[in-house]
Parts: sequence; C-alpha cells; structure tokens
Amino acid sequence: MTARCDFPSVAPDAYEAVAALDTYVRRDSGVEPRLLHLLKLRASQINGCAYCLDMHVREARRDGLSEQWINLICVWRDSPVFGARERAVLGWTEALTNIAQSHAPDADFQPLQDFFTEAEITRISVAIGTINIWNRLCVGFRSQHPVDAG
Repeated sequence: MTARCDFPSVAPDAYEAVAALDTYVRRDSGVEPRLLHLLKLRASQINGCAYCLDMHVREARRDGLSEQWINLICVWRDSPVFGARERAVLGWTEALTNIAQSHAPDADFQPLQDFFTEAEITRISVAIGTINIWNRLCVGFRSQHPVDAG
C-alpha cells in the first residue's frame, strides 16, 4: 500500500490544528494516561489504523503497560484484565467510534457516570473524538508506519 499524500506537509495548518487538540488531550485534559492509551488503542483497532496502532502500542509499552493488557484490549469484554472503570471507557470508546451504528446508547453512557464527573466524561469524549480524527486522516491518506526488521 502506498501513501496517498503526506498530509502534514501539504496542509500544515490543518495538521497543526489537530495536533493542538491532541496536545490538549495529552497535557491539559486531565484524562489519566492509562485511559488515554486504552481509548487510543481501541479506537485505532476499530478503525483499522495500522499507523496509529503501531504508534500507540509503542507508547503504551514505553509507559510500562503490560503486553497482556495491550494485547487483550480487542477482546476486553472477555478478559478480567480490565476493571469496571476501564470497561466504562472502552464501551464509550466503541459507542462513539461506531456512532452511526450505535447512536451512543444510554447503556454505554451510564457506566461512565459511576466513575467520572460530567466534565471528565466530556474530556474523555474529546479524547475519543481526537483519536478518531487521527485515524481517519491516517487511514484516508494511507499513512505508513515504520517497519522493524525481524
């Protein structure tokens, strides 16, 4: 597969706008890093974004998350690795990422209310929206992840 264009180079203003939102999510949103890793990995799996998956798996490893935790995100409903708080974020990530099909049901929103304030839910939702923007850009423009030897 060949990249369609290097979107950061051809539209740096657009890239910087998305990057600024991403910086907010990472530095200023208050969403804990473990939850950010979780939602970024799950949304990227759903969206089939190899570029983002490669990057976020590397980041999760760098930040000390276990291989088991990373590997089982795609089957989170069937694994005891994830606690109720993480499951709430995973369910909401799936609902927002698949919004055309899910319509963001109360069944996926309600569990968040057991663990997070409205402001925190809003910030988590912005984080989910941000990774979905990146996924759509990288999939759409066929961004290429680095290939490791081996």
